[in-house]
Amino acid sequence: MMKNELLSFKYELEKKEPRTNDGGTTRGASVSDFPASIGIAGVSMRLQPGSMRELHWHANAAEWAYVISGTVRTTIIHPDGHSYVDNFEPGDVWYFPKGYGHSIQATGTTECHFILIFDNGNFSEDHTFSATDFVSSIPPEIVAQNLNLTLEEVAALPQKEVYFASGVVPDESSFIAAPRPSESDIELTSLHRYPLRAQQPRIVPGGGLQRLVTSKEFPISSTISGSIITLQPGALREMHWHPNADEWQYYISGQAEMSVFLAESTVVTEQFNAGDVGYVPMGAGHYIKNTGNTVCEILIGFNSGTYQSIDLSTWLAGNPRDVVVTNFGLANGEIEKFPAKQLFIQPKK
Repeated sequence: MMKNELLSFKYELEKKEPRTNDGGTTRGASVSDFPASIGIAGVSMRLQPGSMRELHWHANAAEWAYVISGTVRTTIIHPDGHSYVDNFEPGDVWYFPKGYGHSIQATGTTECHFILIFDNGNFSEDHTFSATDFVSSIPPEIVAQNLNLTLEEVAALPQKEVYFASGVVPDESSFIAAPRPSESDIELTSLHRYPLRAQQPRIVPGGGLQRLVTSKEFPISSTISGSIITLQPGALREMHWHPNADEWQYYISGQAEMSVFLAESTVVTEQFNAGDVGYVPMGAGHYIKNTGNTVCEILIGFNSGTYQSIDLSTWLAGNPRDVVVTNFGLANGEIEKFPAKQLFIQPKK
């Protein structure tokens, strides 16, 4: 394969022309926009206070989300008839199984920005199943019977998909719209919410940190796990690969470089800025290096509820020294320079 025929593993999501109306804005990247992203699709959505992503469901993908700024309320219906209402703040995660009806509405006084990750590269936020589209597409007499309305009242309902609906900000004094309690004796997690930002991170002094949520910590999230990684200037998330999942990245802040190794001496190197999306196919070797002068923060999603990673330093350190010496043709004493344990994040030298 010639280099100019290689896929790009970068997509400038926040530069895409958005879909906007009634206080909501969405930018999506499926495999049709981002051909390398065959296993995962993503959406950057912003809602103004009171604006709602209407009641809808996704037939071909589960939804995992991370709140970057603002506050938001979600509702969801389960097949057993139980409904759940949750409120989210920056750093919180939600997960909705495939086919479960839900809504998303911004609360508070400022814009809410969140990133949605779907476990299917063919997913498109523009071709989902919405409540208003469903009702307006069915014969009016059926809708009237189903909802116990007159035909005149049915005629007054929306006659096409609403998608975004602008409404009143939910009353924060009510129980269902109250901010998440912070008292230590009240459980912060719920069936559909996990407070990732509140998690004690894995810290590499001088290098960065990682927060990770999988189905182990968040049981309902059976098909997607996610991570927040911050890299200090010059720090390197070491060479590694994921044997069980594709990787989808959203660069929240900073600048970075990533190379994706595709075997047979084939490597694709990309440069990333805030608002860009990156992708790594399952099993492909890669690294991420902060190339800027500020902290680089990255949201990472995997299309598996179980997180698996094999880091180069761990692999080499786990072999007898003579294996590594023979494999790399090392000169006398060079093996002593190799890492003796996992690096994970290597600080700037």
